Amino acid sequence: MNPRPTGGTSDGSGLRADGFPDDAVRDRARRGTAALFPHGETYGRTLFGATPRPASAAPGADLLDELRLVPPVFMPQRLEKLIDLAREPMHHDVDLATAVGALHSPLPAYLSAFGSTQVASADLGTAASRQAGRLGIPMVIGENVVPVNGYGRLATPPSQDTERSLLGRIRAYLDEVPDGTGGVAVQQSTEDADAEVWNLVYSDPSARPLLETGRLAFELKVGQGAKPGLGGMTVLDRAAADRVADQYTVDDVLGGDGRILRCGSPGTFTEEILRQQIRLMRNNFPRVRVWVKLHPGRDVGEAAAVAWAAGADAVTVDGAEGGTGWAPLGFLGGVGLPLGECLRRVGRPAAGLLASGRMWEGTRAAKALALGATAVGLGRAALLAVEEDPERGLVRLVEALALELRLLISALGKYRADALGHEDVWAAGTGLPHPDPSLHAPLGTQP
Repeated sequence: MNPRPTGGTSDGSGLRADGFPDDAVRDRARRGTAALFPHGETYGRTLFGATPRPASAAPGADLLDELRLVPPVFMPQRLEKLIDLAREPMHHDVDLATAVGALHSPLPAYLSAFGSTQVASADLGTAASRQAGRLGIPMVIGENVVPVNGYGRLATPPSQDTERSLLGRIRAYLDEVPDGTGGVAVQQSTEDADAEVWNLVYSDPSARPLLETGRLAFELKVGQGAKPGLGGMTVLDRAAADRVADQYTVDDVLGGDGRILRCGSPGTFTEEILRQQIRLMRNNFPRVRVWVKLHPGRDVGEAAAVAWAAGADAVTVDGAEGGTGWAPLGFLGGVGLPLGECLRRVGRPAAGLLASGRMWEGTRAAKALALGATAVGLGRAALLAVEEDPERGLVRLVEALALELRLLISALGKYRADALGHEDVWAAGTGLPHPDPSLHAPLGTQP
């Protein structure tokens, strides 16, 4: 299938992502690594310098945007690499291979959770699965897919379209993923637990290739970035709402035009409940990796510490900038901590730390890695890229991300993604922790 000649926002059709750089994402989905640079015809005719800060960017609104990556003058790790290679190192020598929640990935990125929303339930969800598999990056399958789209066996209600089911996404991924890399994380909400989703996947022959190679993870969903403290929300027609009314809360609050709001349960957690849930996961499903997804709550650092201490392989922190699904407008701009503040509160991670929230390009990803993240999740950017080109849009976007990360990490005098640290970012007055706990002044104010 050929990529669309224009982006969805330019002609009024296709996906919209208000407040998100969708045109830039679509450009990368079309042109790949070429989109990292000015257009070639401008070479020799344009003078390039620092890009001015957008007038709409409010100071302090997004900690990651406030930070700058700051290469040093003296680079001992570059010298080490030079000696190892017996030549001057280049950005191609940066090793991006990463363990993402105990799953191997060729770069520190993964496909974020898409649940049962209309966008992900359409062909985009399956196309994204195929391209993520082709790239060899891990993929998360979000909540409520089974209750809404079916599990995927023949004649499984409520949907006969097995391509859009949970197993349909897994099969699409497995058809493309190379041996020894990637993996699938299956998220479970309260309603998924009632449907015994993890039990179904753990015992299903279709998932055996993942299970036998250590590439299957289960993710306990505690919360999500777009609507912290709430469960998943989708819009259904009245017939579909009636069908799931025994499983979900359905509210006729959208104007009486036949559209019904379906609300999932947010679940109830205390420290002890979270500990016990993780212990049950490890006991009941000993061959899977254990992930926990947290919303951007004020106690996100404490919750992450509890999860790691209980044995989680990875904690996903979904910043307030994250989200692909339906949410109340009041939540989108005024509820939850920004991702940068979440990373600051988590501090040095005890195990895998996955970060999502407005990720689409290398500088933001590198800043998150410098603040302790192991890998970053692509959500809205992935869906936009796949819509732009269902065959290669996500592949091109990720190839551009990988090249940009190599350029940035090399510029910082380092040659592994996990070598980035607090010393690589700067912004005055942010309150970021200094790697030396005896120094309490904000990063950027040190001599």
